[in-house]
Amino acid sequence: MDRSDREADAASVVLRECRAALLARGTTVVGEATGGSAPGDIAAWAHYPPNEVYDPLTHLQYFFHRHAAALPAATARECGHFHLFLRGEGMPPGAVPLLLAETAVANVRSVPQSAPLKRGSSDKVCHLVAIAVDEHGEPIRLFTTNRWVTGETWYRADDVVAMLGKVRFDGVSRGPTLLDRWIGGVVRLFWSEIEDLLRRRDAAIVEWRWRWPRGNAFEDPRLEVTSSQDIDLAARLAAIEAGRASSRRLAPLPPRRASLPSMADGWGS
Repeated sequence: MDRSDREADAASVVLRECRAALLARGTTVVGEATGGSAPGDIAAWAHYPPNEVYDPLTHLQYFFHRHAAALPAATARECGHFHLFLRGEGMPPGAVPLLLAETAVANVRSVPQSAPLKRGSSDKVCHLVAIAVDEHGEPIRLFTTNRWVTGETWYRADDVVAMLGKVRFDGVSRGPTLLDRWIGGVVRLFWSEIEDLLRRRDAAIVEWRWRWPRGNAFEDPRLEVTSSQDIDLAARLAAIEAGRASSRRLAPLPPRRASLPSMADGWGS
């Protein structure tokens, strides 16, 4: 089993534990984030929890919110989504903002649609991924957004992939909550999908810049979701469990120890 398989296996265990804990509490990740609000009572655009979640040890930050139903980012199945960020103090060594004709830091004249609250001392913040969930709290889609959506500092996909390594909520300073562990598990389980989304995000920006060379692709409201991928958590967990069962069935038998010939074959003479 290679490293990615071990990560996925560990993430599946965490997510199964989270599912069991949520079931025991009679709630969902949406309920955990909103303090028990029913899906119909969740205010559009409000951030949940109200002060968001920020960890000063890892400098990870996230919040849950929902869009107005008429917006393109909302789907019929989607109850809302979690936006996950890494703040400047947590950036890995060597990560530098992308510098183009359009500056990497968001245009201060624009009003970000889903900007996180200021946390820590750095103004830099990178949007890692968004996790859309249905009304049962099951993750159904991963997506990335354009810079104007969150007011983020723009980093290349390779740098953002390196930032994903920070998403280990088992080491948060206050002790991991159920919601922390669930988000960390989803990121770890669908790591390859998120990495692909980030590269598709960069490709979408490049393509948009070529299509509209006189505009600013990062601030163009026509480009909101830069990449998107539907996911199925139940199917992924079932596939991992099936793989475990197959490994158990196919596990090699311990080698047989060579037996000595009987005394009658001359060993006793």
